[in-house]
Amino acid sequence: MQQEFNKMRIRSIYKMLFEMATGNFTYRIPRSAENDELESLVVLVNMMAEEMKTSAFHSSFINPHCTYQHLVHTVIVLNKDFTIKNFTSDTPGALRIPADQLSGMDFTNMLAPASQAEWLRIKDRIQNDPEFHTSLQLQYITTEELMVPVTCTISRLLPDDEILISAVTTVAQNNSGATKEEAVAAGTFRHEDMHRSDTRLIQQLHDYILGHLEAPLPSLKDLARMFGTNEFKIKSGFKYFFKTSIYQFYNDERLKRAEMLIQQTTTPLKHIAYMSGFSTYPNFSKAFKKRSGYAPNEVKRAPNTPPEEPEEDED
Repeated sequence: MQQEFNKMRIRSIYKMLFEMATGNFTYRIPRSAENDELESLVVLVNMMAEEMKTSAFHSSFINPHCTYQHLVHTVIVLNKDFTIKNFTSDTPGALRIPADQLSGMDFTNMLAPASQAEWLRIKDRIQNDPEFHTSLQLQYITTEELMVPVTCTISRLLPDDEILISAVTTVAQNNSGATKEEAVAAGTFRHEDMHRSDTRLIQQLHDYILGHLEAPLPSLKDLARMFGTNEFKIKSGFKYFFKTSIYQFYNDERLKRAEMLIQQTTTPLKHIAYMSGFSTYPNFSKAFKKRSGYAPNEVKRAPNTPPEEPEEDED
């Protein structure tokens, strides 16, 4: 009995890792009442998925209407209590934090959690060593809760007790040429014009789709109702952030996952078709070939996979 239970737990871990490999970081393994090495592994894998989800959230929201045009030198001066005393004019734009918020801010509050831990580790050294100097990659967090990774040079200013943090980073420039009204009318929001709740809503929609690839995609009307908003917002917002339509994203992701299943498992193709949300194998085969340029049965399979019977496509 215990051996079967452990096999089931191992399969859950395998499924979790597979979901993460296909870009779905929302899946979690339910905890059991056991207190053993397998349960410790479950905890670690769930934690890793949460961290990767956070990372994916920020990396997904890159403004497609911007290109990185030029480098700027940012400088922040801290008081001895590590609050911001001064900064160069380019700093608010480069770090995407309004100037009125920067002034007097505790520097720790500018940093993402991982960088906060790193910063706290060196604070005592900075205070106690007048000749302190180091280079360190920090992740600033913007008012939209996006991460901006920057390699900084940190040193003391003599003879004062002030701390100098300088870095060279890039600045994005809007390429759309459209006014806010024109962008909204065209369904191409500018990121800075969207509320934080809107970006979270689109991320939640993205995660929902990845977590339900085996099920039919609800209509735009039903999705809007599920997320408490309107069709225009989810349609335009998703297109803006992910540069594709909701349906195209859903279709591409389930076919990508299907191809990985074909390559990495011995699961029969018919079962993979159903697991990928297709009602029949011929429909799956047709969609797969349209996207990939080759049929599912032409993909190299895992060793010891039983041979498949040939399938005929529907007209």
